[in-house]
Amino acid sequence: MFVQLFTEPGTPYVPAGVLAAVTFVIGTVPPFLPAMRALEITATRSLLDVDLPDPVADPPWETRLFGAGWYVLHLLCGGVAVSAILVASPTAVLLVARGLGFDDGRGIVGLPVLDGVGGVWAVLLGLGVVVATAYLVAGIGALLAWFAPLLLGPSPAELRLAMEIQAQEFAERNRLARELHDSVGHALTVTTLQAAAARRVLDSDPEFARRALVAVEEAGRTAMEDLDHVLGVLRAGTDAELSPQRTLSDLDRLVDDTRTTGMDLEATVDGDLAAVPAVLSREAYRIVQEGLTNAARHAAHVPVRLHVAATETGVDIEVTNPLPEDAPARRPRANGGRGLRGMRERVRLLRGELSARAADGVWRVRVHLPARTGDGR
Repeated sequence: MFVQLFTEPGTPYVPAGVLAAVTFVIGTVPPFLPAMRALEITATRSLLDVDLPDPVADPPWETRLFGAGWYVLHLLCGGVAVSAILVASPTAVLLVARGLGFDDGRGIVGLPVLDGVGGVWAVLLGLGVVVATAYLVAGIGALLAWFAPLLLGPSPAELRLAMEIQAQEFAERNRLARELHDSVGHALTVTTLQAAAARRVLDSDPEFARRALVAVEEAGRTAMEDLDHVLGVLRAGTDAELSPQRTLSDLDRLVDDTRTTGMDLEATVDGDLAAVPAVLSREAYRIVQEGLTNAARHAAHVPVRLHVAATETGVDIEVTNPLPEDAPARRPRANGGRGLRGMRERVRLLRGELSARAADGVWRVRVHLPARTGDGR
């Protein structure tokens, strides 16, 4: 139509060009719109009974191209089905009418080859046309149902995006699990040891028992704060504003809280802990916390030594304690236990190094966390 319009003399080319451009946009843009793809998925589910996933709000262009392919395919198949029905319906009616003696003698328009067919054969042929048309339409439907998951299902780009989102969610769940284990586990260890100590000296040393109960209260309050933080993240999602987390700047408080359990703890610090990047400082604090918690659980009342060094290359942590007399039964396993597993996960995420082993009657945990570039958030 537009070719004929532009070839005719006297045609106003500017309005005709605008009309052609608008027509082109109307015909080509809708198949690429996310709303059109969502409508196609809904229609395909209802009409073809095909199980398709819900469309994403902003699909990648690869997905939109597949959607446009489906748009063209279902238009072509629909055109073939409608054309077949429009041709087959009157043909079948005329053939049956001829076979039953209602033919007016003018034949079937456009199909002179069937003019010689009459009687029972005309009726059978008319019914055959109906059946063939029904099979043709059913075959087109089956073809569309086969192509629908390929063109309307998730594209490779969407699958990659979904896998990335799933990996991020899994990593976030692991991070929250580590936070809960380290913070609440430490608080429960402190609470258990302090409560046991208070029970033993309740009559002989009421003042110590009072201090122990105060430590239990503080440990419980700290655990509740950490738990509220984690629950807040779970409720609001990963975009929630996070409350300040403990860093190596809080190391003195952690050491004091640990000593209140009765642990003979000697702590030394080298370097400026305040200069450690925030991410590195938070993870290092949790590693120290878990190391002290494991020592409190497994090392009984033997002396524990903690050394933390902040250098230009990163943070070095070392926790050592002599093995108790029942070490073979109580010693932590180098590759087992949630505590060491959580420490290894933190170290691995920061591309650091961790060793935990017994040597010469001493259990030693060493961690090196390399310094990172960037803003350190």
